[in-house]
Amino acid sequence: MEHLLRLDDRTVLWAEERGNPAGSPLLLIMGANASGVVWPEPLLDRLGARHRVIRYDHRDTGRSSRVFADRPYAVRDLAEDAVAVLDALGVDRAHVVGMSMGGVLVQLLLLDHPDRLLSATVFATAALGAGLAGPDGASGQLPGPDPELLAYWQTMGEERDAEAELAWRVEHWRRLAGTVLPFDAAEFRALEERVRAHGGGARGTVAHALADQSGLDRGRELEANRVPTLVIEAPEDPVNPPPHAAHLVATIGAARMVTIPGMGHALPTSVLDRLAEEIEAHTAGVDGRASA
Repeated sequence: MEHLLRLDDRTVLWAEERGNPAGSPLLLIMGANASGVVWPEPLLDRLGARHRVIRYDHRDTGRSSRVFADRPYAVRDLAEDAVAVLDALGVDRAHVVGMSMGGVLVQLLLLDHPDRLLSATVFATAALGAGLAGPDGASGQLPGPDPELLAYWQTMGEERDAEAELAWRVEHWRRLAGTVLPFDAAEFRALEERVRAHGGGARGTVAHALADQSGLDRGRELEANRVPTLVIEAPEDPVNPPPHAAHLVATIGAARMVTIPGMGHALPTSVLDRLAEEIEAHTAGVDGRASA
C-alpha cells in the first residue's frame, strides 16, 4: 500500500508498506540522494514474510517533495522525517534498518528517539563524528573514501542527457560494489530504470550532499545506547572501508557486528540472502525476548 504523507505546507513524503500486516514493523532508511525504490524487491519480499515492512523516499528523491532549493535543511532533519513516517502510519515502535547515510540517521534515532525503536541495524555507514559523518566530512584516524571514487563524485552534478545519466549511475554502482563479487551491469541498469520510472525524471539529486551536517558530531553519546543494535560489516565498501564497522561497534552501546564477505556499498542479488538472514535473526531475537 502506497501513501503520500504530508509533513507541512510544502513537504510530502512517499511511503509504502507491504508484507505481513500482523508482523512487527520494520522501517528501511536508504542512503543519501537515493529513493526508497533502491531497496531490492527480493529483500523486501523476504523481510515481509515476518514483518510489516515500510520504506519511503527521502525529501528530494523519488515521489517526495523537492524542497531543498527553497528550504535548505540539515541531515539531522532527515532523521526526524523517519519519525514522522512512523507517526503518520500509526507505528509506535519499529525495527529500523539503515544503509549508508541511512545508518547515520539510525544513529540519530538511537540518541533522540530510542523509545521508538525495537532494534537497529546499520551497514555501509560511519559512526557519528567519524568519516563522512564527522565534522566537515573529516575522516580523522579512519580511512576515507577511495580517492578514485571521490574524483568520480566530482562529476555527479554535471549536465548529461538521459542515457548518459543512466550510464553514469551504473558505473557509479560498479565503483561502489567493490571488486570481489561479480558485478552485473544489467542488474543495476534495471534498478536505475525502476528508480527513474518511480521518480518520473532522469536527473538525480545532489541535495543531501549539500545539506547542513552540523549536529552530527555526537559519537560519544552513543555509548549509552541500550537499543539492540546490529552492525553489518561490508568489507569491500569503498566509502566506509574497514575498520569503520569495528569502530562503530566500539562506539555504540549494546552493539554487535557480523561480516558479509565480499559485500561493498551496494545491494547486488548475491548478498541479499545473507543480508536478510542477518537482519531476520536480529529482529527475531528482539521480538522473541519482547514476547517472553
